[in-house]
This record gives sequence, C-alpha cells and structure tokens, in this order.
Amino acid sequence: MAVIGFDLGGTKLASAIFTDEGEIIFKEILSLNKKSGADVGLLITDQLKKLMKQSSKKIDAVGVCVPGISYRKTGTVWAPNIPGWENYPLMDDLMQAVNNEEIKIEIDSDRSCYILGEVWKGAARNCSDAAFLAVGTGIGAGIIINGEVLRGSNDIAGAIGWLALDRPFQKKYIQCGCFEHYASGEGIVKAAKEFIEGDETYAGVLKKKTNFTSHDVFNAYEQKDIVAEKTLKLAIEFWGMTAANFVSIFNPEKIIWGGGVFGPAVQFLDEIYDEASKWAQP
Repeated sequence: MAVIGFDLGGTKLASAIFTDEGEIIFKEILSLNKKSGADVGLLITDQLKKLMKQSSKKIDAVGVCVPGISYRKTGTVWAPNIPGWENYPLMDDLMQAVNNEEIKIEIDSDRSCYILGEVWKGAARNCSDAAFLAVGTGIGAGIIINGEVLRGSNDIAGAIGWLALDRPFQKKYIQCGCFEHYASGEGIVKAAKEFIEGDETYAGVLKKKTNFTSHDVFNAYEQKDIVAEKTLKLAIEFWGMTAANFVSIFNPEKIIWGGGVFGPAVQFLDEIYDEASKWAQP
C-alpha cells in the first residue's frame, strides 16, 4: 500500500508518494506559475493522476495540505494567497480525479498538518497534547488535544495571528491581527519600519535598504543594529506571551516552533521560555 500527499503553497505544489510508514518513494515540486482558481485545482488533479499511474504500489489514500482553511463538511477550501480560492470545491475535484470510493481522501489546513506530522514523525511523538506554532509570512497554530486535532465550530481554530496581545486596539490589526502584525515574518519587517520612522537619528544597517525582509532584520541583529534589536525584542515578548497563553489554556506537553522565521529565531528559544515563564501560571 502507498499514499499520495500534496503540500499546496501560495507559489508551489509539492507532491510525493509515500509508504504507509512514511518513507518517500517519489517526490516532485511544481511551480504554480501565478495560476489561480480552477487552474490550480487542475494542476493538483493532473499531478494526482500522474502519480497514481506512476506508483508501483496500490494507492490507499490521498491527502492534501492547504494554506488556509479546509471546511471539512463541504470539502471546500479558503486559501487567501491563491486568487479564486475563496470557497474552492477541491474535494469535488479530487473525488472526480481518483474515481475510486475505496481510496480515502483527506484535505486539511497546513497548521493541522504540521502538528499531525510532528506527532507522527517529529518532536511531538508519543504526545497526546501538543501545539505547533508556525511563524512564517503569517502565523498559525496546529493543536492536538487528547490525541485529536482541535478544529473549532467552523474549522478555524488555530488562527492565532489575531490573538489580542496589546492594547489599545489599532486599525492596523484588522487585516492580519495584533500578534501577526508584530511577530510574523512580515510583522517583523513592519515593526522594524515603524521603529525606523520613529527615530530620525537612526543610520544603521536597515536604513540603507529600500526594501528588506525579516532575514535582513536577523542579519542586522547579528551586527548589533539597534532597530533590529528592538524589533526582535518585541517579537520575543509576543512569542513568549503566546506560549504562556497556550500553557494556561491547553496545558500541552510540548510547544513546537517552526516555519520560515524559526530558522533564525531558534537562537531565541531560551529567551522565549523566560518570557513565557513571567506570564504563565507557576
């Protein structure tokens, strides 16, 4: 038996054939080439048909990880970084492509897939209660409670970018949320720019760049740039507060940090722990 898995992102589609034990038999990454709507669905189903023909083993299941919300009752997907995927009927596409009721098909949000992967093969093995905090362009959390993924009434549990961690409320929090505004990859850039705009005397590393990324901020931090230091200190505070809130609400065995920002932010895990310890129940 074998399974086929897809990881859909905003710019690419990763696909693979696995054994039931998780060993990769074949993998391939395709660019979306700015496709939108049904063209992205067609890219997935064409690749699915190709892999089903290619596999020397019988396909037992198909799984698709999507960047947004998978509405399990309807089989539709909301993926904000893919145009035309506001309520896309992906399950219909997959069922038509597979055309075999014996093959199980699952669609899930990327944050749920992250924690499921960690429980199966990663840092949360043997855990029944754990959380994966994905910090990249945005922020999301996959949460396991009593061995089950926490989904919520509308499948949006884990949208932690909107955690209210500061006051008073500001209009800039509406689009992405307070937490994400300051502590995601894009948020780190926004915060750094706000510090630069607020300091007319600043002439550091980031001042010399017209456009910069969160990785530029981390590089500037290594050079002891004052704006980078302030920016990442702020992010550490928000990451620590969030970890403390997770401890208080969910009492997990483990909190796992991942995503493109962790990466370079792994160096701050001890500081995040110390910050969380200030806020969490002793």
